[in-house]
Amino acid sequence: MKYAIVEDGGKQYKAVVGSTIEVDYFPAEVGEQVDLERVLLLVEDGNVVVGKPLVQGAKVLATVEAQIKGEKIIVFKYRPKKRYRVKSGHRQRYTRLRIDEIVRG
Repeated sequence: MKYAIVEDGGKQYKAVVGSTIEVDYFPAEVGEQVDLERVLLLVEDGNVVVGKPLVQGAKVLATVEAQIKGEKIIVFKYRPKKRYRVKSGHRQRYTRLRIDEIVRG
């Protein structure tokens, strides 16, 4: 099985060919091809290549499937005995990527 660990937005994701990952939002059109070049680890047929800190020449090719929003998070601020109540919500935006190919340089 061939897979790679990639970094995007300060977070690490396991990229397997044919699977999807949800990364932090970045402006790209649906169907657009993107390159994830910060490959930290590469595994193919039992051979493990660990980057120092990155694997030289390796990249992951992915296609943007959708621009989505996560679940709503309720933020409630309350100060007792002060009549202070604030309720608000937040929905984080994500970009869903389909992993097409893992290229080793």
